[in-house]
Amino acid sequence: MNKMDLIQDIDELLDQYCDGCFLKKQLRTEKGKATAHRFCIKQCTVGEQLRFLGSELNKLGQ
Repeated sequence: MNKMDLIQDIDELLDQYCDGCFLKKQLRTEKGKATAHRFCIKQCTVGEQLRFLGSELNKLGQ
C-alpha cells in the first residue's frame, strides 16, 4: 500500500464514521472534549483502525 492509498483510507473512515458520530457528540457534551477524544482513541473500533493505518503510514515515511 502506498501513502496516498493510506491517506485516502483514513479520510474515508473519518468521513463515513467519525463526522457526526452521536457517541462522540454525547460524550463531549456530558464529560468534555478530552474524554470524548480518549474514547475515540482507546475504545472505538474505528479509532483502532485509524491507529493501525497511521502506524502503517509512519512505516512508509521512515
